[in-house]
Amino acid sequence: MYTAQVITVSDRSFRGERRDESGPAVLEMLREAGYEVLGVSVVPDEEAQIRSALCAAADEDVALVVTTGGTGFAPRDVTPEATLAVCERLTPGIPEAMRSASLAVTPRAMLSRAAAGIRGRTLIVNLPGSPKAARENLSAVLCALEHGLTMLRGAPGDCAAPTE
Repeated sequence: MYTAQVITVSDRSFRGERRDESGPAVLEMLREAGYEVLGVSVVPDEEAQIRSALCAAADEDVALVVTTGGTGFAPRDVTPEATLAVCERLTPGIPEAMRSASLAVTPRAMLSRAAAGIRGRTLIVNLPGSPKAARENLSAVLCALEHGLTMLRGAPGDCAAPTE
């Protein structure tokens, strides 16, 4: 299976004012799906620090980087901008699928600004900051990510193969 890293974007968690619950929730889901999760880190809502964390993970050849937090409308929510700044290619179907699935749960899903893209051989996916929303969004796309990573990393794969 593939390696993964989880990056929580939260000023309050970074300052130790609030326990990070989303990062560990995402970590658990990824491990259950067979990923080797290399770690969970917490960065503040600062675009330069988010970009730096994303680039460091990609430079270490982590296959999948999942962020949680910073995807809303608040002035300090800049995770999508940081993600778009470091990606070489976008993968718009991933956030589209997450928003579509989330709309079945809440009309507020349309307010998500989550992005996803590719840097080198690393897929980066933004999730919302709440543990519940992060789990729901990751559940919507997790089944397809392995195939995407297989293609991204140059392994032979069959795009026409049936999915579960």
